[in-house]
Amino acid sequence: MSDNAARDPASQDPIAVPAPPSAWRRAWDSDIAYSFRTSPMALISGVVATIIILAAVLAPWIAPYNPFDPGSLNLMDGFTPPMEPNAFTGNVYWLGTDNQGRDIFSTILYGARISLFVGFAAVIFAMVLGITLGLIAGYRGGWVDSLLMRVADVQLTFPSILLALLIFGIARGFIPPAYRETMAIWVLIVAIGLSDWVQYARVVRGATMVEKGKEYVQAARVIGRHPASILMRHILPNVMGPVLVIATIGLALAIIAEATLSFLGVGVPPTQPSLGTLIRIGQGFLFSGEWWILAFPSIALLALALSVNLLGDWLRDALNPRLR
Repeated sequence: MSDNAARDPASQDPIAVPAPPSAWRRAWDSDIAYSFRTSPMALISGVVATIIILAAVLAPWIAPYNPFDPGSLNLMDGFTPPMEPNAFTGNVYWLGTDNQGRDIFSTILYGARISLFVGFAAVIFAMVLGITLGLIAGYRGGWVDSLLMRVADVQLTFPSILLALLIFGIARGFIPPAYRETMAIWVLIVAIGLSDWVQYARVVRGATMVEKGKEYVQAARVIGRHPASILMRHILPNVMGPVLVIATIGLALAIIAEATLSFLGVGVPPTQPSLGTLIRIGQGFLFSGEWWILAFPSIALLALALSVNLLGDWLRDALNPRLR
């Protein structure tokens, strides 16, 4: 080989460049994924929450019975103990039946669907409202900030469950009696959401006040960006970390709030009972010996709320840079 060929880069074999990792690989190697894999608490709570959520979503396909179909109920199956044959029909139910002969296992699956729907919808509503008001208050400042924060301070003086109860009662008063049953779930979502927006607004407001003084926001102002564009495209992505933590923990609180209101008899209608309604029904039979009517819905609610709450605690620690 001549000296010119040896010095010619085109005549040499190109160096193999490794392919960039895929999006799934980058997600798997991220700090959040590593923290989740190495945390036994996060793994166990994640598995429990996933099982309950999937079982609730797939309830029409995996539930042995449709407990809310009156045509499929047999009053002779009422008060059947768990895993024991009924004295009249001989039917066996995993978790027993209630006073109407409804399978407790099936009612838990269908009830969890309503509890999860109300919880997720209430959290989304509270998060959207709180983020919007927090961004406006932190970015505008002045009398707008003072007005919104004083409203938030006043609301914080009331327990959230009492405030949700008040909002629920007022909203039902404006709904015609013929539509109260069908609108009960949506009224409950609005009531819980309006009672929980303050924590999102205060966190977003504080983060916005910090972010709006940074150079990238000042540069966006100089080039003539609209304030709404600055808030949505520049500031909002940088304040979502704490919001996601609050939303995860708030989901557990929203589920408990729905169960509390339903237990008090002001939640979802009896024709579509949630876990709270099932607990209220079972409480009436606790001292007569039918313990399973109360015990199993209570255990399901406890497992769901605790697993989601533990996931929120893990996410808070995982997103905290001081703990890395």
